[in-house]
Amino acid sequence: MRTTELVSGFRQSAPYVNAHRGKTFVVMLGGEAIMQSGFRSIINDIALLNSLGIKVVLVYGARPQINAALQQAGLEPTYHNRVRVTDDDSFKLIKQVAGALQLDITARLSMSLSNTPMQGAQINVVSGNFVIAQPLGVDEGVDYHHSGRVRRIDAAGIRRQLDNNGIVLMGPIAASVTGESFNLTAEDIATQVAIKLKADKMIGFNEIGGIVGEDGEITAELMPNAAEQIMLQLEQQDDACTGTVAFLHAAISACRAGVPRCHLVSYDEDGALLQELFSRDGIGTQIVTESAEKLRQATISDIGGILDLIRPLEQQGLLVRRSREQLEMEINQFTLIERDGLVIGCAALYPFPEENVGEFACLAVHPDYRDADRGSTLLKAVIQQARQRKYNKLFALTTRSIHWFLEHGFELLTVEDLPAQKKQLYNYQRRSKILAITL
Repeated sequence: MRTTELVSGFRQSAPYVNAHRGKTFVVMLGGEAIMQSGFRSIINDIALLNSLGIKVVLVYGARPQINAALQQAGLEPTYHNRVRVTDDDSFKLIKQVAGALQLDITARLSMSLSNTPMQGAQINVVSGNFVIAQPLGVDEGVDYHHSGRVRRIDAAGIRRQLDNNGIVLMGPIAASVTGESFNLTAEDIATQVAIKLKADKMIGFNEIGGIVGEDGEITAELMPNAAEQIMLQLEQQDDACTGTVAFLHAAISACRAGVPRCHLVSYDEDGALLQELFSRDGIGTQIVTESAEKLRQATISDIGGILDLIRPLEQQGLLVRRSREQLEMEINQFTLIERDGLVIGCAALYPFPEENVGEFACLAVHPDYRDADRGSTLLKAVIQQARQRKYNKLFALTTRSIHWFLEHGFELLTVEDLPAQKKQLYNYQRRSKILAITL
């Protein structure tokens, strides 16, 4: 029986469906994304998140649409310190643009045509006065007029709508306690909503699908400080980076305030949002408060994950076979690398305290993760443990990875150099090479 790609995809995404159900995501949909031909697919995918039990707050921006409307009306956009100055004439147009976009997005989310991803969907889209604004006022002698910032978020009101399975839709216009309206940025609203709701994720879009590193590839993960350096560099460039810079401003602030992960994905690649959220490696860039990968000591609950990792290598003869019972007894000797709940690497340190040495053993890395030198990471961790135990030497037995150990400072030894207990257990049929490093 042939396993189809559809079946395989379902199985791989199932853990993420379960993990995301009931979580709160704030999606920041910039005006740049709304302009694209793939906008309909993005809306369909956001609706799918809702159908999977994810609580979605959708914050939309309108920067390019507003600029186009102002230009058509013969009005020149005015900025001070990268913030729009919203005078009376421009504010009339801005409200029209924002209102039209709200209606368009609501209509898209209300669609339920046959033969579309929205078939049978009944989504309540809720908009309201969940954001209370205040004016920016005057800065360096420049009056911002109707430009404002977030003063307060009605988090309880938003949660009530989310608990009723609605999608909360927010635009860039918000009311104040004095009954006035102000023009805010989508990134300001998204940031404050994510923080106040204690959201699990914030998601944004740009053209290239993330942040490009020095190697020309999309950087999978950035900590806030590294993201800030990139943001400062991009701010010196032209307006093509506006969407990226806006998201980075929001993501950095949100992460530093406790939002665990902020994702930047492509608005140009069909299904990028789903690939980012429901596959192990994703497709975009994450701004994270801590790495998705964790190096830690193994516990008894990791037995299944370690067995899944080492069984294929045992079958190939690369590792000595270990039973579940043996692993349970030795689990305290193991260090592992975990990524999103999956054990992707492990190694063990077996003690020989009589000779004051340790054995580096059972090194295994998941085949999908062998290109980032995780084996070296595990070796460094085990060497550190051996030094803490005051061992003089660390040895290893291998049949295939001799050069890898030599590159890491190990030297070839003989059977006679092994600790007495290990010497008695040496398998002469297997004929493993013996290497050691002095600590």
